[in-house]
Amino acid sequence: MEKVLVSACLLGKRVRYDGGAKSSGSEILAQWQAEGRVVAVCPEVDAGLPIPRAPAEIIAGDGAGVLTGSAQVVDRHGENLTAAFLSGASLTLQLCQRHDIKVAVLTEHSPSCGSTEIYDGSFAGTRILGAGVTAVLLRHHGVCVFNQHEIVEAQRVMDALHQS
Repeated sequence: MEKVLVSACLLGKRVRYDGGAKSSGSEILAQWQAEGRVVAVCPEVDAGLPIPRAPAEIIAGDGAGVLTGSAQVVDRHGENLTAAFLSGASLTLQLCQRHDIKVAVLTEHSPSCGSTEIYDGSFAGTRILGAGVTAVLLRHHGVCVFNQHEIVEAQRVMDALHQS
């Protein structure tokens, strides 16, 4: 049975920077959980960052830039968290490889998990097109990454993988 990687905060776990969750309420996610298919992850917590923690954003680029060294992840106080975000992404990739995961549903706008939009690094709430560090790394290794608004699309890919 195909496993799917899901951001822990979407499953109701209080792992977000502010100590909260971002429960999706998706029936599809609930079904995957009931079937034992879900592997939960929070790259930031797995990398050792505390809960709660200061909000972090990517400066001068997106996750691809962080991976190549041209961008950094910093928190609101200016602390460079790039190493922790790279570690969390690497640990998440290892988790996918261990469970042969091909599909991930991650939390949009996160500097780790955002898949189509992230914050611009100004801490002003401005979003830009781009992906987080973990999302980019997983895609580079063949994992199909979706956000919480694309669960139906993720289900279609899971179904197609199951039939192949």
